[in-house]
Amino acid sequence: MKPAIIIVDMLDGNYRKPLGSEKDEEKIVPVVRDLLKRARSRNIPIIFACDSFLEKDFLFRGRMKPHAIRGTSGTKPLKELEVEGSDIILDKRRFSAFFKTDLDQTLRTLGVDTVAIGGINTHFCVLATAFDAVCNDFSTVILEDASAAFKREIHENCLAAYRNSAIYPIFRVMTSDNFMIETGRDL
Repeated sequence: MKPAIIIVDMLDGNYRKPLGSEKDEEKIVPVVRDLLKRARSRNIPIIFACDSFLEKDFLFRGRMKPHAIRGTSGTKPLKELEVEGSDIILDKRRFSAFFKTDLDQTLRTLGVDTVAIGGINTHFCVLATAFDAVCNDFSTVILEDASAAFKREIHENCLAAYRNSAIYPIFRVMTSDNFMIETGRDL
């Protein structure tokens, strides 16, 4: 297994300042930060997939409020995640980190065959990225403790639908600890 970790939309623009309201999106920050430190120490590539919208983006015609506007700090990974120079920052215009980006080519260049995905929101951008990872022939894991939705029940219901999917084991749900153990890189 040659894994990479993709963290979706954990952006300054998607979190209130200062952190501390104990929303589910905030509760995963320490889990993700710890996972990334462990992954970096084992040379597992880390990719931050970041919303980067135009001011008058088509998606803002729905209920989604303008956020993560290209050229603003709102498109940058959350500072608390301690991005390092070896991490890859990927701007994305839609839900999936694969849609009209070079993520597929980047992963193949790195020799990756398995992606583990965390971030927000589980039922939209994390799930869309996971589906597209499978569609691009990558074994895929959604990291249940490193993902969140604005409501816990939405997160849990989404993951429950895929725990025993028809495409298991190429599409799975597991904890970040179990993922690191399985990669053989958490000794």
